[in-house]
Amino acid sequence: MAENGEEKLIAVARHIAKTLGHTDTMTDDIIQIFSNFDNRLREKLTEDQPAASLERTLKSLHRQIEHSADSATFFDSIDELIATIREWNPMANDKSVSSCLDKAEDLLQQAMFRLEDEFKTLMQRAAADLTRYQNDESEDDDSEIPIAHPVTDYDILIESLPSEIIIDLQEIAKRMVAAGYGKECSHAYSVCRREFLEESLSRLGLQNLSIDQVQKMQWTELEDEIEKWVKAVNVALRILFPSERLLCDRVFFGFTSVSDLSFMEVSRGSTIQLLNFADAVSISSRAPERLFKVLDVYEALRDLIPEFELMFSDQYCVLLRNEAFTIWRRLGEAIRGIFMELENLIRRDPAKAPVPGGGLHPITRYVMNYLRAACRSRITLEQVFEETVAVDYREGDDRALSSSSLAVQMAWIMELLESNLEAKSKIYKDSALLAVFMMNNERYIVQKVKDSELGLLLGDDWIRKHTAKVKKYHLNYQRCSWSKVLGALKIDNNTMSPTRSLKERLKLFNSYFEEICKTQSTWIIFDEQLKEDLRITVAGTLSPAYHNFIGRLQSNHDSGRHAERHIKFSVEDLEARIADLFQGNSGRK
Repeated sequence: MAENGEEKLIAVARHIAKTLGHTDTMTDDIIQIFSNFDNRLREKLTEDQPAASLERTLKSLHRQIEHSADSATFFDSIDELIATIREWNPMANDKSVSSCLDKAEDLLQQAMFRLEDEFKTLMQRAAADLTRYQNDESEDDDSEIPIAHPVTDYDILIESLPSEIIIDLQEIAKRMVAAGYGKECSHAYSVCRREFLEESLSRLGLQNLSIDQVQKMQWTELEDEIEKWVKAVNVALRILFPSERLLCDRVFFGFTSVSDLSFMEVSRGSTIQLLNFADAVSISSRAPERLFKVLDVYEALRDLIPEFELMFSDQYCVLLRNEAFTIWRRLGEAIRGIFMELENLIRRDPAKAPVPGGGLHPITRYVMNYLRAACRSRITLEQVFEETVAVDYREGDDRALSSSSLAVQMAWIMELLESNLEAKSKIYKDSALLAVFMMNNERYIVQKVKDSELGLLLGDDWIRKHTAKVKKYHLNYQRCSWSKVLGALKIDNNTMSPTRSLKERLKLFNSYFEEICKTQSTWIIFDEQLKEDLRITVAGTLSPAYHNFIGRLQSNHDSGRHAERHIKFSVEDLEARIADLFQGNSGRK
C-alpha cells in the first residue's frame, strides 16, 4: 500500500511539473521544490528528464522547420538540429534518448529533402536562364542545338552561374554536407551540370559516337569528325572543365572531397566521350593516308596532358587522367603501325609494266611526297619514335637504341624504296633506258630529301652518297647509249683510213645516231637541270668526235671534193638533234 501511494504521489508531482513548467527553467524550479520536500522525489522525477528535454527541443525545431518564413530562419533551425543531434549522440545508449534521436534523424532527413529540392530548383532555374540567353543569341539558327563559333582564345573562364545563386547554393551545400548528405548534394549538383557540359560539347559539333561507330565511318567522314574533335577537346580541357572545376570549388567551398567528387561526376561522361573517340582512332585502320589526321589527334592529346594532370589530379579523377595518358601512348603506337604499313605497301608494290620513257614511278612520287609531308611534324614523330626507344630500353632491348629513331626509320624506308625501284628497273630490256629510269627516280629522291626536313634527318653523308648514285647512272647511260655511236667515229690516227672505210663508218654513224635520237626523243628526264646536263654531256662528247671525223673525211684526197654528198648532218644539226632528246615525244616536227 505504501509503495502504491508513493507511485501516486510521484505521478501527481510529475503532472504538476509538466503542467506548470512551461519552460525548462520553471520545470527545474518545481522539481527543486519537490526535492526540498522529499529528496527521494528528485531522483524519481529526473530519472527520465534528459529524454523529455530532448523531445521538447525537437518539437520546437520541428515547428520552426515546418513554418520557417525565410531561408535564414530555416538554415538556423537546421544548424540547431544538427548541433542537437551531435550533442545528444554520446547518450544514444539510453533507450529514451535513442528513440528521440531516431525522430531527430527523421526530421533532419525531411529537412535535407527540402534543401535538396531547393538546390535542384536553383540549379535548374540558372540553367534555364542560360539556355534562354543562348537561344536568343542564335535565334536565326534552324538547328536544334546551335553550333558554337570557333574559339581562338582559350584564356577565359565561363561564369556559368550568377554570384547570388552560387552563394545560395553554398549555404545549402554547407548544411547538407554537415548533416552527412554530401553525396546527395553532389549528385543533385552533378546531374544538372553534366547536362550543361554535354550540351556544350554538342554545340561544338561533337557527336557522342561509340568506338564501333567511329571504326565503321568512311574515312572522309571521319576526317571531318577528327577536325571537330580537335576543336572540342581543346575547348573542353582549356575552358569548359576549368570553368566547371572553379564552379565546384565555389559551391562546395571548404569541402574539398565533395568538390572533387562533384567535378568527377560532372566531367566523367564528357571526358569518356572525348577519350573514346581518340581511342577509336588509335585502333582503327592503319592505312598510310590516315597518318596526318592521327597525328592531329596525337598532338592534341599530347598538348592537353598538362591540363589533364591539373584537372584530374584528385582521388576521384585519377583514373580518367591515367586513361588519357594511356590512349595518348596508344596513338603513338598507331603512328608507328602506320609507318610499318607504309613499309609493307612498298614491299608489296609489284613490278608490272615499265613506266613509259623511263620516267618517275608513281611509288617514288607517293613515298617521297608522303615522307616530306610527314616530316612537317618532325618534332612529333621524333617524340613518337623516341618513346619506342624508351619503352624498349626499359624492357631490356638494347637494339632499340640504334634501330628505332625517326632518322633510322626514314633511312630504312628509303632503302626499301630503292630496292623496290631496282627490282622494277629490271623490266627494261634496254640498259640505257634502265639507267634513265634509275637516274630519274634517284634524282627525284635526292631533290625531295634536300628540299625538306628529310635532309636534316638523313644528313649530308646520305645526300652525298645518293648524289653519287645519280652520277653513276648518268655514266651508265652514256656508256650504254653512245659508246657504239662513238665507236663508229673512231679512226686510227696512225694510219690513213681508206675513203671507203670512212664512208662506211659515216653511214654506220648516221644509222646509229638516227636510231638513238628517234628512240630517246620519247624518253623522259623529269628534272630540267638533269636533262640539260645530259644533253651537254652527250653533245660535249659526240660533237668534237664528229667534227674531227668530218674533218678527216674532208681532208682525204680521194673523197674531199665529193665529201659533202656523204655528210648527212652538220655539227649544228647534230647538236640540234641532241637537244631534242628526252622530250617524251617523237622529236621535232
